Amino acid sequence: MPAPLHIGIVACSAEGAALCYRTICAEGGALLGAHAHPEVSLHSASLADYVACLDRGDLDGVAGLMLASARKLARAGADFLVCPDNTIHQAFAQVAAASPLPWLHIAEVVAGEAAARGYRRLGLMGTRWLVASDVYPQTLRSRGLECVKPADGERDEIGRRIMDELVRGVFRPETVAYFQQVIAGLRQRGCDAVVLGCTEIPLIIHDGNSALPTLDSTRLLARAALRTAVEGLRPPPGKP
Repeated sequence: MPAPLHIGIVACSAEGAALCYRTICAEGGALLGAHAHPEVSLHSASLADYVACLDRGDLDGVAGLMLASARKLARAGADFLVCPDNTIHQAFAQVAAASPLPWLHIAEVVAGEAAARGYRRLGLMGTRWLVASDVYPQTLRSRGLECVKPADGERDEIGRRIMDELVRGVFRPETVAYFQQVIAGLRQRGCDAVVLGCTEIPLIIHDGNSALPTLDSTRLLARAALRTAVEGLRPPPGKP
């Protein structure tokens, strides 16, 4: 079997990037043999730099940070890139146009899985920046899927708990309960699944404790990267 492609991970927050990396390594053996996984390189700018750009609405700055990581990973020998952070995909168009390597797009991966499972109306959980953006509504709409967002107050509280707790590796029972409450509300609004659109949310929410079936963006992206690497097919620029 030819050697798998080299996966480059453009990291943003540590917990989400670590889960993506662990998933690639843990599940590689099922495709490649015991203890085997593709070569993986990871680069991260400081999360504080990303947050500063997001707070001032500077998507060019976000793109610049992502591209700096992309260039370093290209020099490290990566064949294609993934970013296990939904929020900064707001800058994906700028990044894809200037990137030295092709990327998988996390929302496209999630949308593909949702369509394959037959879901039609998806709730969205994520940071306040992501939920206010068109990353998921636009991507889901292109596949004929509907995106339902939490109420503004819920969005802000979810965002606060993500940034104050989850990205720091703090997992509180009351936060699990709050996220479960919001998901139950999305179910009442007619959603048939929920997108865990922050890569840390799958660390506390899963099918076993959610009122709706979950679409785990972190693990779905990791598995798409693993399949791409094993199949040896570089994605076209800007597409999954």
